[in-house]
Amino acid sequence: MRHVDATIQRMGVLQIDSVNVLTRSQFLPLFSRLGNYDQSLLARAAGRRPRRVTEYWAHQAAFIPVGLHPLFRWRMESYRDEAWGRIQRAGSDHADVAEDVLAGVTELGPSSARQLTTELGHFPDVLREHWGWNWSVVKTACEFLFFTGQLCVAERNAQFERVFDLPERVLPPEVVAAPTPSPDEAMRELIRLASQAHGLATVKCLADYWRTKVATTRRAVRELVEEGTLEVVSVDGVEAYLNAGASVPRRVTARALLSPFDPLIWERNRTQWLFDFHYRIGIYTPAAERVHGYYVLPFLLDEALVGRVDLKADRRNGSLLVQSAWQEPGAPADTAAELADELRTMAHWLKLSRIVVAPRGDLATELDAALRHQVVEAAAHRR
Repeated sequence: MRHVDATIQRMGVLQIDSVNVLTRSQFLPLFSRLGNYDQSLLARAAGRRPRRVTEYWAHQAAFIPVGLHPLFRWRMESYRDEAWGRIQRAGSDHADVAEDVLAGVTELGPSSARQLTTELGHFPDVLREHWGWNWSVVKTACEFLFFTGQLCVAERNAQFERVFDLPERVLPPEVVAAPTPSPDEAMRELIRLASQAHGLATVKCLADYWRTKVATTRRAVRELVEEGTLEVVSVDGVEAYLNAGASVPRRVTARALLSPFDPLIWERNRTQWLFDFHYRIGIYTPAAERVHGYYVLPFLLDEALVGRVDLKADRRNGSLLVQSAWQEPGAPADTAAELADELRTMAHWLKLSRIVVAPRGDLATELDAALRHQVVEAAAHRR
């Protein structure tokens, strides 16, 4: 748990996403940084007392260290008037339902929207305003109360539904009792944390980390520069910022498969700028228009993004499916071998016994050969 907790503290945020073609996105950034860790540790940190992380709208829906919760109180307050259309209207058009939900959670304890719909005797009226989001009025009221900080998420259940409870029954007492920073104070601290997690970043990169407004972020950056927390640097003529306490290694040695929702590559323009790597996730693209596949993970080797693989976990057959594999121009000669090693680590982490490579992509044949070679070597070693 110590390594998981320390990694989350450094990153500040783990984006949550329901897509489970490989594994849910919140687990992958920790694997990229820690390797074969126990996924249940994250669920324990978020769902058991004393909680180390909690869920809120940070970048998107995300886990954040519990100590950061007060830094988002300004956002909770603003969401009373500025939340997404249907969410905001739940506080006005359906204020009575929101009151019933809050009273219901107070009495019942941790509850999902589905449970509350039944317990409160509401008809599951569906609001059909967005594909895939056919939310009932009760569900929308729950989300309004969550957005505005009147409810917290106690856990995610087996159906991946939010289970809501009162903040004082979810958050540690010291977090509930913590003073509320002013919006300016909270913004400066959030941007400081973003710069610490990011390393090198432009104003737009820092704004994207917590999805704050660019103008507000720019003001916070200017104040952090004036106080010496951030340094102004220039990279290829682009003005950027570096945390004053950041260490700059002479060489980076690393190997990782990156989730499409990893903070390192969230801001696609930053990915292009720093790594010369044009990246788009395929899940939002019609099949006929996908270039590299559906759930495509960039492959980091040392200081460069050298390839990408379209991965799927075939849990029924115990297989990690490599549906396509591609290398970048100038990728080093050992890319296939290094990627094969990383895929084996991932398969072991996901408790999958085989890796199956489809013949698609300019790295697929070499990757398949590298995996087969490793199997032969392992068998020879056992003999």
